[in-house]
Amino acid sequence: MLKQLSIYSLLLVMLASCSSLKTAFTGNREPASAATSSSVKKETKFLDQIDVPVESSKSKKQDDAVVSVVKKESEVTGERTYRKDEEENLSQIQVKYSVLLNTPAEEVRNTKMFEFIDDWYGTPYRLGGTTKKGVDCSAFSQFLFATVYGFSIPRTAREQYNLTSRISRTELREGDLIFFNTRGGISHVGVYLQNNKFVHASTSGGVMISDIFDEYWARKFVGVGRLKNKESLASSAGK
Repeated sequence: MLKQLSIYSLLLVMLASCSSLKTAFTGNREPASAATSSSVKKETKFLDQIDVPVESSKSKKQDDAVVSVVKKESEVTGERTYRKDEEENLSQIQVKYSVLLNTPAEEVRNTKMFEFIDDWYGTPYRLGGTTKKGVDCSAFSQFLFATVYGFSIPRTAREQYNLTSRISRTELREGDLIFFNTRGGISHVGVYLQNNKFVHASTSGGVMISDIFDEYWARKFVGVGRLKNKESLASSAGK
């Protein structure tokens, strides 16, 4: 009996020791788990804040795009600078009349003609007039041919019409004469330039440039005349 009690006592002591050890081990593991969780939370928080590399990557792409645009703009600017240099080699007369004719300045080649036009531009109309105080249409075309081409043509629009050969409006070239009926018969004349434009002494605006397809002039149009020796005029143009 005594022996059995001793065995039970020993078992109780052993069980108590195991429970203590289990508690000891369990107590150590829980703080470790909490520490680990805290560490994980800190790392997670730290990782959540790492948005900078993503933004940096985006900024880099944007910077690359800006550089690309600037490069393209510099190329365009270079092209514009080149064109500006080209324009600086053109005369003021060419630039001015390219606007009035709505044509490239380099196409305004007969500078002698346009210098003459520029000298007379805005001169008031006067029937029978032959000076810069007042000039009529046929006198103006007569002076233009004498000054630019060194060629004498008759004084009146009707005489100029009779001197020329009829051509189609689609065959117009610089220096051809354009005739209109403004007050009965061949009563108005102008000198063709280019791009459907002609210069003349108009009753309403004096010496000016008009378009043959303007409503008024289209209605008054009679025909186009070219001098029979037009080739000699063309060869002398601009001299």
